[in-house]
Amino acid sequence: MKILVVENDLKAGDNYRLGLSEAGFAVDLAKSGIEALKLASLQMFDLLIIDTALKGMTGCELLQALRRQDSLIPVLFLNGRDHHECRVNTLQRGVEDSLKKPFSFSELLCSVRTILRGRSDDASSLPSICIGDLELDLLRRRVHRAGTHIDLTPKEFGLLELLMRRQGEVLPRSLIASQVWDMPFGSDTNVIDVAVRRLRLKIDEGQETKMIFTVRGMGYMLEAPEQ
Repeated sequence: MKILVVENDLKAGDNYRLGLSEAGFAVDLAKSGIEALKLASLQMFDLLIIDTALKGMTGCELLQALRRQDSLIPVLFLNGRDHHECRVNTLQRGVEDSLKKPFSFSELLCSVRTILRGRSDDASSLPSICIGDLELDLLRRRVHRAGTHIDLTPKEFGLLELLMRRQGEVLPRSLIASQVWDMPFGSDTNVIDVAVRRLRLKIDEGQETKMIFTVRGMGYMLEAPEQ
């Protein structure tokens, strides 16, 4: 599960990121609403944790901007105002839950797990992605092509999910590196090329129709087979 924490208090944000990472989540940190909107448009997140007292763009304004973009990402608000008033208002805006500061990390973790467990139990929120005869089951973390199960490593699964969600788009190596490996891409590393080559062998080898392509000088893409 991938979480985006939106917090302009750098110390608090780093603490949230460290604690949630140690609990087994993949965590990104945005320091402003503008940065959060940009990240949410480029990456897939399972949950946003937003401090309502953001500078520039408030947490409620950020939520409104996300909903205008038809984003259905669940949101957990962190607020320092009257808990009852804020809770009523934010829940009416489509927020899953809110925590009043100060709170313990165990309270935060409990709320996060409750929200994500509810989404995991809802099959409609974690559908399979099907492109041609290739199926990616996000709930069971399984991949099949033409009915045959394909074993993938966690990184290969994340890479394939990214390619399938962005089918038809040429994805630069830098984007793949930041989203799947959570690292900046360096020109002196071939980790992306090696990973794509291994994934292509598993997905396309022995198949009449190829789906993963290299666009020379630009990146990689997954393209749906012609009907």
